[in-house]
Amino acid sequence: MTVETIDTLIIGAGQAGIAMSEHLSKTGIPHLVLERNRIAERWRSERWDSLVANGPAWHDRFPTRTFDDIAPEAFAGKDSIVSYLEAHARENGSPVRCGVEVTALGRKPDGSGFTAETNQGVFEARNIVSATGPFQKPVFPALIPASSGVTQIHSSSYRNPSELPEGGVIVIGAGSSGVQIADELARAGRKVYLAVGPHNRPPRSYRGKDFVWWLGALGLWDVKANDPSLEHVTIAVSGARGGHTVDFRVLASHGITLVGRAQYYENGVLHFADDLAKNIAMGDADYLSVLDSADAYIAREGLDFPEEPEARIIGPEPNCVKDPVLDLDLAEAGVTSIIWATGYTLDYGWLKLDVMDERGRPSHHRGVSAVPGFYFLGLPWLSRRASPFIWGVWHDAKYLAEHIAARQD
Repeated sequence: MTVETIDTLIIGAGQAGIAMSEHLSKTGIPHLVLERNRIAERWRSERWDSLVANGPAWHDRFPTRTFDDIAPEAFAGKDSIVSYLEAHARENGSPVRCGVEVTALGRKPDGSGFTAETNQGVFEARNIVSATGPFQKPVFPALIPASSGVTQIHSSSYRNPSELPEGGVIVIGAGSSGVQIADELARAGRKVYLAVGPHNRPPRSYRGKDFVWWLGALGLWDVKANDPSLEHVTIAVSGARGGHTVDFRVLASHGITLVGRAQYYENGVLHFADDLAKNIAMGDADYLSVLDSADAYIAREGLDFPEEPEARIIGPEPNCVKDPVLDLDLAEAGVTSIIWATGYTLDYGWLKLDVMDERGRPSHHRGVSAVPGFYFLGLPWLSRRASPFIWGVWHDAKYLAEHIAARQD
């Protein structure tokens, strides 16, 4: 068995791993990036065909590189993002080795570093950066048995409407993925039911500035996850078709039937909670709170931004909200597919280190674990709200590179 030694080993060549490599290169620290598939693999093969970024290209990027193929105000498609990350790695000379999967990682017997077992041999390193990201293992609730005869897939396996069986579709989860997939299916002529739980619903833009600009101006990108309720907030925002504010009333007017959270399945019938109107109202309140905060900021700073009173117009409740569907016989309704847009959980089965808390989640401070030389990068709320996004992970990577360089000294 071959053993290769390197100062710092980065596991994962997505946006986190590529950002980490850039900063380590700037500090002159020898390193290697191991990727089990290809650079930005999740963007390539675990997202639907029409996916675009939820922020404009001027924002959803590394500070050191712009997009070559799209305008700053446009929303990058997944292929553009793959090309962007590949080009960034190439131009920074990132030493990425693809097709290498880490199967186990632990401390060396003498405690001087780490040993990574892979399908391509063994690697030893003084420092390890786990840059495997937050989208590791799809959450697929075992609510409806396979014997139901309904096709069930996670949103990570959805590609386009033509790949689903003919018939109606239930999309469970109304965050960015669920909303965009449901809208695409409805526009393709499918009968769609969208299960809507608690969510935030920001404006795509307001008074001439994009939502992501307002997050920065209002200091919301820097919010820390002190409140546990902030850690898993579903956000309904879309960059599809040039970017637009998600309005569930508009989705209903396009033929989508909104329902509450899926609760249980019995004898061919899927039952929903009677919480749809409440969830819609809470989303509206969040939407209006962003407008209030933006107006207050404009007044406080004395800015001459255009007025936008029409943004505060909230339309009437659609019938599916006033008289919600609480149970649905899938066969009678012609439903043949269910898409679970229910997010992901972490998977560190390969990690043989004491770096998890009592809930089995990564334990760290700004990505620095209690085990000297081991780091996490790319996780939600690693240091702040911005951490899992392309530009946010770049700044977290800079901090970790500085920490590793100080450790070298």
